[in-house]
Amino acid sequence: MKAKKFPKGWDEERVRRVLAHYESQSEEEAVAEDEAAYETPSQTVMIVPKELVPTIGKLIAKHQSRDRK
Repeated sequence: MKAKKFPKGWDEERVRRVLAHYESQSEEEAVAEDEAAYETPSQTVMIVPKELVPTIGKLIAKHQSRDRK
């Protein structure tokens, strides 16, 4: 059997908790959560070409690691 790989800080239990959260949400709760994400003043939502997603992900990770120091 192939070993499972999780991102740093994640494990199978955390994945199960996240899945349980989203699977138990009503449609109204899901919509409210999505809408709230657009109203967070410290964040923004953009549409970017798919080929840039890995690079943007790396930039975000670098930014977050710098903020934790």
